[in-house]
Formats: sequence, C-alpha cells, structure tokens
Amino acid sequence: MINPARTRILREGEKRQGPVIYWMQRDQRAHDNWALLFAQELAVKSGLELIVVFCLAPSFNNAALRHYRFMLNGLIKTDAELEKYNIPFMLLKGKAGDEIPRIVKESGASVLVSDFNPLKNVAAWKKEAAGKINIPFYEVDAHNIVPCFIASPKAEFGAYTIRPKINRLLDAYLEEFPRLKKMKINFKAPKNNWDEIIKGLRQEKAGNDLSIYRPGEDEALKALQNFMDKVFPVYAEKRNDPSAEGTSGLSPYFHFGHLAPQRAALAIERLTDYPESQKGFLEELIIRRELADNFCFYNRSYDSFDGFHSWAKETLNAHRKDKREYIYDAARFEEGATHDTLWNAAQKEMVITGRMHGFMRMYWAKKILEWTPSPEEALKTAIYLNDKYELDGRDPNGYAGIAWAIGGVHDRAWGERKVFGKIRYMNFNGCKRKFNVDLYINKINTLNEQI
Repeated sequence: MINPARTRILREGEKRQGPVIYWMQRDQRAHDNWALLFAQELAVKSGLELIVVFCLAPSFNNAALRHYRFMLNGLIKTDAELEKYNIPFMLLKGKAGDEIPRIVKESGASVLVSDFNPLKNVAAWKKEAAGKINIPFYEVDAHNIVPCFIASPKAEFGAYTIRPKINRLLDAYLEEFPRLKKMKINFKAPKNNWDEIIKGLRQEKAGNDLSIYRPGEDEALKALQNFMDKVFPVYAEKRNDPSAEGTSGLSPYFHFGHLAPQRAALAIERLTDYPESQKGFLEELIIRRELADNFCFYNRSYDSFDGFHSWAKETLNAHRKDKREYIYDAARFEEGATHDTLWNAAQKEMVITGRMHGFMRMYWAKKILEWTPSPEEALKTAIYLNDKYELDGRDPNGYAGIAWAIGGVHDRAWGERKVFGKIRYMNFNGCKRKFNVDLYINKINTLNEQI
C-alpha cells in the first residue's frame, strides 16, 4: 500500500466506475513513480482501467525547442514502457485547465491523480481543472523523498531549519519502490503520432540541439550508474571546481522526472566507502533540493523582489542608487559579451551545452545583480536566461538559486558593500583562488569554436 501521507486531496467528488486517470506532469517516468503507483493501486482495488495522460502546453516559462525535444523524446520512451503494462498513454495538446476536464468527461473517469509541483502556474492549472470536474482529485508528491507538504507547514528560512525536520522523517519515507503491475484490463486509447507531434513544434530555437544529454528513464539510470562508477569517488573534492568533471550531471533527469531523486538516494546510500562524497551528495539531493520546493510552494513571490527576506529588501533598497561600474542590458548578457571573460564563459557554457556548473551559476547571477540598474531587472534577466537555456531551468532549484544569489534567500547578511549591500559578494579574484579559471575559460572557448 502506498503511504497515504504522500497524497493530498485537491477536490472531493462523486464515486464512479470509470477509469482512473493519472495526469503526468512533473514526474515523466513509468517506474519509481509514487503518483502512478497510487493511481494504479486505486484502479486495481476497484477493478478499473488506468490511463496516463500528459498535456503538452504550447509554452512554459520560456522553454525553447531544446527543452520540448528532450521532453518529448523522453515521453516516447515512457509511452513504450507503459504499453508493456497495458497502461495507455495519451498526449493531449492545449490548455491543461480545459484539456484535463475534457478527457475526464469523455472517458467517464472515476478519479484523477496528479503529481506534485510547487510552481504557481502548474498550481493554477490544477485549480482550474479541479473547478471543472466533479470526481475526486488527488495530488501525490512523487518528486520529494519527504513530501513537501509533510516536511514543513511553512516557508523555511534556510537549510539549517529544514534539515532536522527532513532528517527526522527520512527513515519513514526513504523506502524501496513497489514494482509497477501489468494491468489485466486495458483502456482502448488512440496511438500517439510522435513523428507528427515533434514535427509540429513551433518553439523559438534557443541554442543548438543538445547531444551531451540523452532523454528517458533508461538514459537517466545509465547516467546515475556512470556517476557512481566514475565521479562519486572524487565528488567531495571536485564538485565545486568548474574546471573539473566533478558533478553528477543528473539535474536535467531530476527536472524532467526521468529519474526519481529517491532512486538516486537509495543507490548512493550503499556507497559507504566514500563518506564525504556521500554526505555532500545527499545534502544537495535531499536537503537543498527539497528546500527549493519548500521555497516555491510556500512563497508565491519566489520569482520576484517581494519574495526576498525583509533584511535583503532593506539592504538592496538602501543601495539602489549606488553607481555601477558596468551596466548591461539583457541582450548583451545573452550574447555573453561583458568585460568579464569568466562570466562570458559561464554564459556560453549554458547556451552551448544546456548546463552551467553550480558554482558558476552563483557567480553568474551575482554579477548580473552588480551590472544591472536594479535588483528587479537583475532577477528578471537571470530567470529569463536560466529558463531559456538551462535544460533544468523552469525549476524550483533555479528560482531558489537565483533568489539566493540576488536576494539572499536561504542565506544570511554579510559585510556591507556598494550595490550588494549585505548580500553575499563574489568576484573574479575569489574564483581564481578556488579553481583554475583559465582552464575553465579555455575549455568553454574550445566548445564554442566547435559549434
């Protein structure tokens, strides 16, 4: 039985005998998926059919062609995998607030289940859909190990406040996943014409198509194994070095739901020969990632100046009129054409590869604050670029990270200086002391020459 604490009811409704629908959104995989497992449990218990639907929105927070192609090629694999279990997968296109109620009505569905997502536009889709149906509507946190709405009832100030809350509950939730079952009855749904769907994309092309990441649950598991075999032994010492290959590279797979963070945690828990690597990775995977979900779930101003702590707003307001040594507009930033070769390299890395090293993301965002006329414009520019180019953009981790860098969210006040006020400062010389800046810049410039 799926732990009922992982679920919450979004809408009460009438009991029926139609199929159970799982509205897949954030967790785009067939296995290790608490939302799908819960929906199947409901269907099997009542002898009902099970349908998985995905609603393809025409736009989503500056997502570009690279994101849609990666997502759709992953969904093709999900469709094929679900077919092995007699579970039909239906791709809908359009406004979720209209399309989900339509399929609920047309199928005569008895229950609607969806996965948890803290972003406010997704919450708005669910609210609209809930208002147009009269069946029970459940939400299941299939993304966090400790469900976001269980870990804490409020926005947490920082990692040190949420860590003990999560750690107290971790043993109860960090469990092995049940296996998906083959359904005995199969709802007859039309096949998806994936070739036509992909050809029909009309998104603005942002950067080159990406070859460093291959989509799908199978590729995500390969990437996890590769990390464990080749990088994990040196993760503790190299993960903060942008010039080294010392990160997991798993964030796009977490973002698109091709890999359950809980699966990664279960795998890493066994690697006790490297305690510092294990401790560091699990801190990022569990505490920091779930803190980002907490931030976006309880703070609906997560992408605006209003979402900053009071102390940060006060110090940034006090330094609004400070003279900036350099000022760039969004177009100049996007081109990677500032005076700072390190910043330019980080921007080019993101455009070319769809990723940016975590340490560089901090430096990158803080320099946008330093070189724009206001913190509001800095926040807007950073979010725009992150969401447009990062494969794992449009994600709570991105919004929380940018808010940390520009607005001191989940951080503390530091020594006061121009422009930043008491927001933590980073500079080029500080980076030089931490890693081989020239090696990093040369590596990115070489990539740039190859495209």
